[in-house]
Amino acid sequence: MKTLLLTNEYPPNIYGGAGVHVDYLSRELAKLMEVEVRCFGDQRNHVGNLEVRGFGIGLPEMTCAKALQSPLGAARRCVDFNGAGITADLVHCHTWYTHLGGIMAKLNYGIPLVITVHSLEPLRPWKREQLGGGYDFSLWVEKTALEMADAVIAVSEETRSDLRSLFNIPEERMTVIHNGIDLSEYTATKNPETLRALGVDPTRPYVLFVGRITRQKGIIHLVRAIRHMNPDFQIVLCAGAPDTPEIALEMQAAIAEARGIREEIVWIEKMVSRPEAIALYSGAEVFVCPSIYEPFGIINLEAMACGTPVVASAVGGIKEVVVNGETGFLVPLKQMTESPFEATDPEAFANDLATKVNLLMADPVLASKMGAAGRKRAEELFSWDAIARKTERLYAKLLQR
Repeated sequence: MKTLLLTNEYPPNIYGGAGVHVDYLSRELAKLMEVEVRCFGDQRNHVGNLEVRGFGIGLPEMTCAKALQSPLGAARRCVDFNGAGITADLVHCHTWYTHLGGIMAKLNYGIPLVITVHSLEPLRPWKREQLGGGYDFSLWVEKTALEMADAVIAVSEETRSDLRSLFNIPEERMTVIHNGIDLSEYTATKNPETLRALGVDPTRPYVLFVGRITRQKGIIHLVRAIRHMNPDFQIVLCAGAPDTPEIALEMQAAIAEARGIREEIVWIEKMVSRPEAIALYSGAEVFVCPSIYEPFGIINLEAMACGTPVVASAVGGIKEVVVNGETGFLVPLKQMTESPFEATDPEAFANDLATKVNLLMADPVLASKMGAAGRKRAEELFSWDAIARKTERLYAKLLQR
């Protein structure tokens, strides 16, 4: 059996959970079958059963509006993915950026199409700020691909529920396979030198956020919550790669306002390496995930694997990762507005986040107990080996059919 994985992100070009997922899944699947990865970039690797090939934008250079360069560049790569020839038995797509490539592979090469849903475009309306009319293209290509796919993998039960309500997909074509974690890599690893290099004082307790500056991750809500947090610990925000110039400016203004109240705010304005992230998770007393939309939330699992308790919003797949009162706390977004992506009372949400953070920071025994429970949950339910074997079984059923 040979599978072709199509992805926008792949090491070293990773900026979100989907890229992390494909990185680990491809390596585990390569222990079971031939795997070819086609992605954005200039990668050229072939080790054992795993082959990785990157595709760039190509010529002619784009002169269209900047907002359209990302979706049109993705479409061009999807054509190139197919033009390079396909010898795989099936094609497996990750994120809408590759869905056109999956559609073409299914139609042109007559192979089954599998799609893993890491997020859904109708539930990310803020993407119009970033993509302009390209958002309408992303909506169309995602819907078309999902409704013609031979199998759709949801990364959580909540995501499967969203698929039912938004698309016309036969129930028998949908399955849930959670994201996973490499437990040998993500483990408590104290590294004070790395923390110092990142501007964090390893002798002082801190609360941590790791993620992109985007509406989805709720980072502005967390910054607003800082004013309600007790003053005796650091706030470490590892937040880079803003979606738009507008949200970048909004983040800068929010940080400036928060620093007027509290000095101990460390803002790491870059996407850190994996060893740096593990050091940050391991050194933190509490990890905070204030997302307003999260199909799974792999960052919470990473923190739990490092033995750190989590305070997270009670949305999407987060509720299947974090156990409220056991591995951390879940904070509701309160009643929602007409747009289901903002709290009716942002100030109340920010205050509730801070209340749970303060509780854990003031009770090291409880925090340690929850951190240990989080590690145990990660070990029992989210290994990549188990996820790869579930994926292999799904592939086999499709090919038998």
